[in-house]
Amino acid sequence: MNIKFLRKPPATEIPFIIGAPAMIWQVLFFYLPLLLLALSSVLQFSQLGSFEGFTFEKIAFFLRPLYLKVILSSFVLALGNAILCLLIAYPLAYFLACVGKRHKNLFLFLLIVPFWTNFLLHIYAWFFVLEKEGFLNNLLQGLGVIAEPLQFLNTPFAIMVMMVYYYLPFMVMPLYSSLEKIDMRLIEASLDLGATWGQTLRRVMLPLTKRGLKAGFFLVYIPSFGEFAIPELMGGDKMMFVGTVVANYILGDETGSLGAAFTLVASILLLLSAALLYFVIERLIPGKQHG
Repeated sequence: MNIKFLRKPPATEIPFIIGAPAMIWQVLFFYLPLLLLALSSVLQFSQLGSFEGFTFEKIAFFLRPLYLKVILSSFVLALGNAILCLLIAYPLAYFLACVGKRHKNLFLFLLIVPFWTNFLLHIYAWFFVLEKEGFLNNLLQGLGVIAEPLQFLNTPFAIMVMMVYYYLPFMVMPLYSSLEKIDMRLIEASLDLGATWGQTLRRVMLPLTKRGLKAGFFLVYIPSFGEFAIPELMGGDKMMFVGTVVANYILGDETGSLGAAFTLVASILLLLSAALLYFVIERLIPGKQHG
């Protein structure tokens, strides 16, 4: 009688086997809840809990100008945060990858170390900086820039400062990873051939770092769109964003399905805006992706 031994899995199957638990986890705790969320926004039940059918009334309810304005405010917040983070992160990532190589581990440590502390501590620290008797007002008064303390807290300025502070590392790391792979001789050759720094940036560096730029941009843009804690705490509950509306409905006693419907509407519009921004980035940055 022949005895057949179990064959070893080929090398092409090993990555799948290793990644299978993570895929199962993602399906169970990410895609399945999203599916239930979408279903709860279109299913209709009677007061006794019996199923009555499908309805799009809850979705149509959030297509009114009031809620579309809230979604637009979140688009502006997310896009502004992503652009500011990009403008700050690109030179910072260039410094880490190309200039400060000898001490890059120290600089990367200083960039990441704030994430070792509680998020609320970061917000309360910024309270001391931005309040009327805080560091920023005292500094500006000491320099003679202002005569009276300014109101920084509970303003769009405070929200944006905190957003950029918190999301900046998510932009720096992908850009740093791409810039580190660039052959610096290409930049030197471009400058030696008479190109300005602006031309070198647009025609050499940006095409070579397009992949990292897009990854960082959407790592900042997408979560910024649904941010709740920062606008709520730094804005003083004076401005409404998507995260605020979702929290108000989801945490309500009998408004959970409305929160699901608004989340579905906002998510669809977010995906459409992300696709549009992806197309814009592809058109603005020339060349193929090399990095």
